[in-house]
Amino acid sequence: MFGHFYNESIRKLVIAFGTLFNDVHIVKYNSNGSEKEKIRVPISYGPKEKFIRRINNMSSISEDVNKTQITLPHIGFDITAIIYDVERATNKLRQTSKSISDTKKSMYNEVPYNIQFGLYVFSRYVEENLQIVEQILPYFNPNFNVTLNLNSIHSKVDVPINLNAVQVMEDYVGDFQTRRSVQSVFSFTAKSYVYGPITTSKPIEGVTIDVINGFKYSSIGATQTARIEITGDYATGSSGGVVYDVTGTA
Repeated sequence: MFGHFYNESIRKLVIAFGTLFNDVHIVKYNSNGSEKEKIRVPISYGPKEKFIRRINNMSSISEDVNKTQITLPHIGFDITAIIYDVERATNKLRQTSKSISDTKKSMYNEVPYNIQFGLYVFSRYVEENLQIVEQILPYFNPNFNVTLNLNSIHSKVDVPINLNAVQVMEDYVGDFQTRRSVQSVFSFTAKSYVYGPITTSKPIEGVTIDVINGFKYSSIGATQTARIEITGDYATGSSGGVVYDVTGTA
């Protein structure tokens, strides 16, 4: 029942989500208001706790001191939950087919899932954090649609990504040696799908019909018997022919 297959549906969604935020910048200004420096904010995948720990760790070239202190500002994101969406559920037995290079590919109906993401913005100053927040919020009103190529049958799937909430926090408790950190936490929900295995079959190669009793105009209305041979994977699932005896009224 559970044979191996992998459509990369969730992986492609994760890549698309991260790509939305890979061109965020902050600008530092001189005292006269002119632009001093423009910095592209790096983004990486990982849980929130991992980034907080790296922010609080000290950096050093010594082997006995942790050297993984993170550079601020920084954006991190991860999957927080995968929840089945009952409201978007459809007939499970419906199949979708597509012919590609004389080969028929088909799969059962997609299964709707809500993929929840957490996006974490870390900065040293409130001004930098607000710059990043304002570059994100206007595009989600409250959702942003992305089109994904999830598999060979569903090459264009629109996935809305909804912004649920934003929370801004600042760590201000500690001594003078504690590194200051301003955090903004975004909660998103992507209404996506996952898919089962893809089955392939070749087209019908030929049909042969033989009338056994012999058809005559005088026997119209009488019962006739015909022998039908169908060749191709559509009929048998493998090369070769299958024969049916069909009886009916002409």
